[in-house]
Amino acid sequence: MSSDFYTLSILPFSAIIIKICKAYTNTQEDFEDYYQEVCLQIWRTKDNFKEQSEWSTWIYRLSLNVCLTLMKKDKKKKQSQFNADELPNKESVENHTFSDESLNQLYNAIRQLSKIDRAVILLYLEEKSYQEIADIIGTNPNNIGVRIKRIKTRLKKLLTLKNKIHG
Repeated sequence: MSSDFYTLSILPFSAIIIKICKAYTNTQEDFEDYYQEVCLQIWRTKDNFKEQSEWSTWIYRLSLNVCLTLMKKDKKKKQSQFNADELPNKESVENHTFSDESLNQLYNAIRQLSKIDRAVILLYLEEKSYQEIADIIGTNPNNIGVRIKRIKTRLKKLLTLKNKIHG
């Protein structure tokens, strides 16, 4: 990958990639692997970009697809190699992402959502329009508003429950 392509076409959108990768990983090592794989796939498929959408929309869609694919592979791999001694320490999983504790709590709650709901809420938090979210997810924009309302309710419950337990 040329440094020019990375600097001009990936780096300005790295916050998008970081947020998506953090929402779909539980450890720093997994995050780094996912981030690297997303960047590699952006570079490999750059010629497939047909400018029918914004570059950032394409980055979102590709990042989500790569993370979802990697999650499936990781899940299959872990099912075949399960060993209780290798389970990560819950504290190390929960605190790997941000120094701000409330942000950690939000991402931990987001990780408990379904794969699609995670994608929707991340895009919503990025202030994408319902139409943009629908384009990236591959659904109808009318469904996005209802879905976001349900996700917010679910996140509120998850965060309230977490605060009651640890508060």
